[in-house]
Amino acid sequence: MNTVVVIPARYGSTRLPAKPLRLIVGVPMVVRTARQAVASGFPVWVAFDDARIGALLEGEAAVQGILTRTDHENGTERLCEVVERLGWADDTIVVNVQGDEPLIPPELIEQVAHILAESSAPMAT
Repeated sequence: MNTVVVIPARYGSTRLPAKPLRLIVGVPMVVRTARQAVASGFPVWVAFDDARIGALLEGEAAVQGILTRTDHENGTERLCEVVERLGWADDTIVVNVQGDEPLIPPELIEQVAHILAESSAPMAT
């Protein structure tokens, strides 16, 4: 099963400006979320629209970052840009973990990936 986790992270949140950078017990929210995703055992990518988010990820050895366009309407569009730019195969399972889920259980990510692998659904939310 070829599975990756992509975390869309948008700097320009209107309800909570700079949300990915917000500290939770001294660690930026997007970093906490990425660390939880890494614990799932799958490769983790953070798709970000601002260099300040990318700078936070530089010390996270198990996390890849990719700068995406700023004009996406939602996280799914940002994720699609990553899939297209990196040329992932059609059978790649991409688990979308939102950047504001710093407490997501890694087991939940694994469960979603396995359910998708066993399903004929091309996409699920």
